[in-house]
Amino acid sequence: MQAIQLLMDEHRLIEKVLDGLGAYANRVTGSEAASAGLADFVEFIKLFADGLHHHKEEDILFAHMTAVGFPREGGPIAVMLAEHTQLRALVAQMAEALAQPAPWNLGGRQRVAALAREYAAILRLHIQKEDNILYPMARMHLPEADARQLWSQFEDFESSQAAERRRLEALAHTLIERYQPDSDRPVAEKAQPVCGCGGLPTNREVHK
Repeated sequence: MQAIQLLMDEHRLIEKVLDGLGAYANRVTGSEAASAGLADFVEFIKLFADGLHHHKEEDILFAHMTAVGFPREGGPIAVMLAEHTQLRALVAQMAEALAQPAPWNLGGRQRVAALAREYAAILRLHIQKEDNILYPMARMHLPEADARQLWSQFEDFESSQAAERRRLEALAHTLIERYQPDSDRPVAEKAQPVCGCGGLPTNREVHK
């Protein structure tokens, strides 16, 4: 399914930026100068991870899934929406830090590092749930006609955002190059094994 493949390709880019965010979190604690990079991460997260990627999920993919019987107020879609809200709250807190006068003191830098690591850890697990559980459900249960319509809607949206996508992808690659992952990246930020637990039901549980 082309639409699902596009979302998964976006996940791979987002994960690389999360590697950079982890490196940034390690650096910002020890250097006042490192704090300047936060604005670029917040911009990418808000406009690409949320604005482009989560928009396609929430307003297009999830709409098709609810049309074939997936509840929006419970089950896997509700879990994903709740996590999107949780992630947005963390980004909002990172954005608030940008409004603080520079240079940040050690406590401020430590808070930003903690927010960045928490965001990265939650989003990594969120991506695993979508790639390994939610998206396979969509592939299994969306009829071919829905899949074609889903892709058509994705194409229309992508066409309207083509210039912005190119700009944000360039920003992503800048961040990836600038913030190479450190060997001492915190364990909490590394991907964890995927299972049907953590509030997200398996295929068999959805359509009982």
